[in-house]
Amino acid sequence: MTAKKTPAPKLKNAPKVKLALVGVSRDCFPVSQTKTRLKTLARAYRDIGGKPYTCKTIIETEADAMTALAEVLDAGCNAAVIYLGNFGPEGPLAIFAEEFPGPVMACAAAEESRASLASNRGDAFCGMLNASYNFNLRSLNVHIPEAPVGLPAQLADQIAHFQTVARVVLGVWDLKIFSFGPRPQDFFACNAPIKPLYDLGVEVMENSELDLLTLFNAVDEKEPAVKRVAKAMAAELGAGNTYPDLLPKLARYEVALKRFAAENLGSRQFGIFANKCWPAFESHFGFVPCYVNSRMSAQGVPISCEVDIYGAFSEYIGYIASGAPTTLLDLNNTVPPDMVPKTAKARNNAAPEDLFMGFHCGNTPTACMKNCALNYQVIMHRLMEDPDLPPNITRGTLEGQIAASPTTVFRVQGSADSDLSAYISQGQILDIDPCTFGGIGVFAIPGFARFYRHVLIEGSYPHHAAIAFAHSGRVLFDAIKMLGVEDISTPLPTSVPYPLENRF
Repeated sequence: MTAKKTPAPKLKNAPKVKLALVGVSRDCFPVSQTKTRLKTLARAYRDIGGKPYTCKTIIETEADAMTALAEVLDAGCNAAVIYLGNFGPEGPLAIFAEEFPGPVMACAAAEESRASLASNRGDAFCGMLNASYNFNLRSLNVHIPEAPVGLPAQLADQIAHFQTVARVVLGVWDLKIFSFGPRPQDFFACNAPIKPLYDLGVEVMENSELDLLTLFNAVDEKEPAVKRVAKAMAAELGAGNTYPDLLPKLARYEVALKRFAAENLGSRQFGIFANKCWPAFESHFGFVPCYVNSRMSAQGVPISCEVDIYGAFSEYIGYIASGAPTTLLDLNNTVPPDMVPKTAKARNNAAPEDLFMGFHCGNTPTACMKNCALNYQVIMHRLMEDPDLPPNITRGTLEGQIAASPTTVFRVQGSADSDLSAYISQGQILDIDPCTFGGIGVFAIPGFARFYRHVLIEGSYPHHAAIAFAHSGRVLFDAIKMLGVEDISTPLPTSVPYPLENRF
C-alpha cells in the first residue's frame, strides 16, 4: 500500500495536533534497531504531509519513559505514537502512555526483508501482544490500528488517520456547549441526561431564553460589527437575499452569540451552541434563527436546533472528523415511489426502501447547498401568523436542495440511564429535486431501512442526526471508541441479522 499525501485541514474552533513519535526498545535488542526504524518511519510520515516531532529518547526503562515524557511535553506535543521498533518493554511503554496527557496510539515495525531476519529480527509482532495486555492492565484507552504492525509507508497512513482521531478527542476534551432555553416538551429525545458529556470531559453551560434575548437586545443595529456581518450575509446570499430588511436583525443575533462565546469559554478553548429556536423565539426576536445557525456552522461553531445538546456535540465531532462544516437534520420523510431512481447505480446501490429525506428548516451552510435562498418557515407560519398575510416573524430560514455529496449520518446519544451510545452510517446525498420546502435532500444509505428499524428505533435514538458531507465513518468510529463509547452501531449486511430482528 502506497501512502497518500493528506494535508491537514485548516479548521476554526478546533485543536491543532502536534504529534510525537516515540520509539521503544527492549533491552535485549540493539537500541540502534529502533533508532533506525524510527527515523525511517518519521521520513515516511513527512512524505505524506505529516510534521511529527521525533522523540530523541528511546524508551528502554521506566526512567527513559519519564525522560521521554518530559521531552515531548516540552516540545508542545499533545498526541503521541508509541512505536515498537522491536519487541519493546511493555511496562515502561505503558507507563509513558499512562502519564502522557493526550491521545496515544501504538504501532510496531514489520520485518523489512529476508536479509533482516538473520540477525536483525525485531519480533515486534510478538511485542504488540504484550504491550496491549499491559495497556489493558492499566485500563488505558490506547488507539491500536486495525493493522498495527507494518512497514513505514503503511504505518504512515495509520498515523495520519490517528492524527485526525486525536484532533476529535482533543476537541471533545476542551469543549464547552452553551445552551439557551429549556429542552422542549414535545421533543423528549432532546432531554437526554448530560452527565455522560461531563464524563467525556465536556463542559455544559445552560442558560435561559431570557438570557439570550438580553444578549440580543444589548447589540445595537448601528454597530460596525453588525454592519460587517449584514454585508457578508448579503454577499453570501446573492440572488437569494429575498429579505434584505431582515439582515440587520440576523446580524445582531450572530454578533451576540459570538460575543457570548468569547466571554464565556472560561477554562475551555472551543465552544458550540444548542439553542431553543421555537415557538416563543419568533415572537420576541422577530425572526427564525436558521440562517444564522447555518453561518455559524460554516465557521466551525455548530448550533443545534431545539436545544439538542447531543445533536450539537455530534455535529462538532463530525466537523473535526470530516474537516468541513456539518449540519443537523431530521430523519424526516420517505421518498415517494415516483421519485425513486430506477437503477441501483443511481440509488448508490441502496434499495428503494433505503432512501429517505433529511430535512430541517434551513440551518445547512450555503456551501453544502445546490441552491438556496432566504425564506420563511411554512409550518411555523401557519402556527404563529395569519396564513393569509405575508410572513413576518417566521422569516429567516435558508431553504433549498442540499447538494449531492458523499455523506455520513451519525449521532452520539445519552440514554435515560446515563450511558452513551452511537450510530454511524455512510452513503450518498442524491441529486434529486426534493419537491418540498425547507433545507432538504434525498439520502441513499445501503441497508438503512433495516438499520432504521433495528438500531435507531430499538436504540431509542431521536429524530435528529448529524450530517457530515464526506465519508468520515472510519475516523468517527475510532474517535468515539477512544472516548470510551462501547455501543457503536453500523449497518449490517443482509446476511447478518440484528440481535432482535425477526429471522422468520
